Amino acid sequence: MLTKTPMLIAGFAALAMAAGFTPALAQAEGTVNIYSYRQPFLIEPLLDAFTEKTGIETEVLFLDKGLEDRIAAEGENSPADVILTVDIGRLVNVKEKGVTQSVDNETVNANIPAEFRDPEGNWFGLTTRGRVVYASKERVDQDTITYEELADPKWKGKICMRSGQHMYNIALFASMIAHHGEEKAEEWMQGLKANLARKPNGNDRGQAQAIYAGECDLGIGNTYYVGKMITNDKEPEQKEWAKAIKVLFPNTEGRGSHVNISGMALAKHAPNRDNAIALMEYLSSAEAQAIYAEQNFEYPVLPSAETAELVKSFGDIKPDSLPLAEIAAHRKAASEMVDRVGLDEGPES
Repeated sequence: MLTKTPMLIAGFAALAMAAGFTPALAQAEGTVNIYSYRQPFLIEPLLDAFTEKTGIETEVLFLDKGLEDRIAAEGENSPADVILTVDIGRLVNVKEKGVTQSVDNETVNANIPAEFRDPEGNWFGLTTRGRVVYASKERVDQDTITYEELADPKWKGKICMRSGQHMYNIALFASMIAHHGEEKAEEWMQGLKANLARKPNGNDRGQAQAIYAGECDLGIGNTYYVGKMITNDKEPEQKEWAKAIKVLFPNTEGRGSHVNISGMALAKHAPNRDNAIALMEYLSSAEAQAIYAEQNFEYPVLPSAETAELVKSFGDIKPDSLPLAEIAAHRKAASEMVDRVGLDEGPES
């Protein structure tokens, strides 16, 4: 059966699949069933607050992959009401897989700026994370930068990054295509490749570690990982990595920094639609966004929602105003460009 909040169990998906999870699990009438790519502990405070405020119960199924295919396979009898996920690519994917339905809700639309929602109402952003530059406090004097500058030869051998095919980088590269066109974006990517200190590898935190170790001066990473490193008591060495870097928000003086989102969607055959919409209204509220963003070291999409003090310490973010749906349309071209340029092969290839 699905796990009731707050008894959320990560990794339940595998057990459920093995046991032959069926729509018969559809639990207490009116309970909102959430299929989530987000770790249960990250959303539990939100769901507890929602239940306390409305009396509506929630149940969560956490999956680390295959969420869209799971809902599609369950078809009309799927118990899924609300989908929670991260990354514009995944949000677009659930729409393209045909497992969402359009929502035209006055409250949700008023709370979520247009650039952070699907024009057809199939998904909505809740929080943002900037795709920024980690810079060595010790070796980098400047406090401003642009994405375009990452191709400047002055940074030759000084930039670290994770795989260009990772969804976070694909979204960034798609934004470069959206702003500059494919030809200029490819020239830029070739310059970025020439400036790499090493073959792309690791995760975002690994780029901060490399800066700390002196392997490079700049890294590309998401803002929320800085918060995760600063507060990591289990692996205190990560606090040292965070101390070694400063966050530079690219293009602040121009179009703004590329941001990605966590978001929500209404499942196509939601059996508890009214309560699901009530949850979506709550998740879009200033109260919920403040809780969600603080828990994840992210920024609320609602301008009036409170940003956590730790997140404020990263610096002021000016999000790129280009609609994410427009950026997402260039993901395939961005992925093909990474392969064509040989970005993941490293600087010497």
